[in-house]
Amino acid sequence: MFDSHENRHLSLEIDGRPVPLNVRRHAQARRLILRLDEKTGGVVVTIPKRCALQDGVDLAHRKSAWIAAQLKRRPSPVIFSDGMTLPVMGESLTVYHDENARGTRQIGDQLVVSGRVQYLPRRLTDWLKRQARSEFSNRAHDKANRIECRVSRITVRDTRSRWGSCGADGQLNFSWRLVLAPEFVLDYVVAHEVAHLRHRNHGPKFWALTQSLTDRMVDAKAWLNAHGHDLHRYGKEQ
Repeated sequence: MFDSHENRHLSLEIDGRPVPLNVRRHAQARRLILRLDEKTGGVVVTIPKRCALQDGVDLAHRKSAWIAAQLKRRPSPVIFSDGMTLPVMGESLTVYHDENARGTRQIGDQLVVSGRVQYLPRRLTDWLKRQARSEFSNRAHDKANRIECRVSRITVRDTRSRWGSCGADGQLNFSWRLVLAPEFVLDYVVAHEVAHLRHRNHGPKFWALTQSLTDRMVDAKAWLNAHGHDLHRYGKEQ
């Protein structure tokens, strides 16, 4: 259980600029944990239930040199804009804005985005989410049929801590950002969550089933470990 109501306006000064600081209390935490938030570019400190808020703030200040070093290593955000190159399922597509076009659609190696240019980031994000939902739905239902299981529902979110999840009711949840990864990576995550429809743990039978549902499980896991954090760089608005 988190309590985040007491720290809405905290920040650190790192290299002369403010960096958002979120100190949150977790009932099951046993120690203070500091990490960077890939989505917001800020710092998150998780503290045990009985710790004071100030303990988290003090930890962040003590680690300010480490935070500064990590922020410098972090790749720059990728703004959704006209002329940019975007990876989609292993393809490199160039975004082309045409105010008079109809909708957003892929034509060859171009993604043509219509409407006013200030709405391009939102329209492009919406298109990516639709593509992601279609891929997740088609692959998940196909794989579930192969193992005689049922998917009750598929949702697409912008999650930070996990790429997918499987509910006890058969609902599968996925991060839309996987559509920016190579095809074999997205396919592995779908296979992983579908395998959970049968096995709720990560035992040998689960991994054997997952591997039977996708072609490059080992490669996909390695890719996510090495490059998964980069997927959160995309989509910053101007």
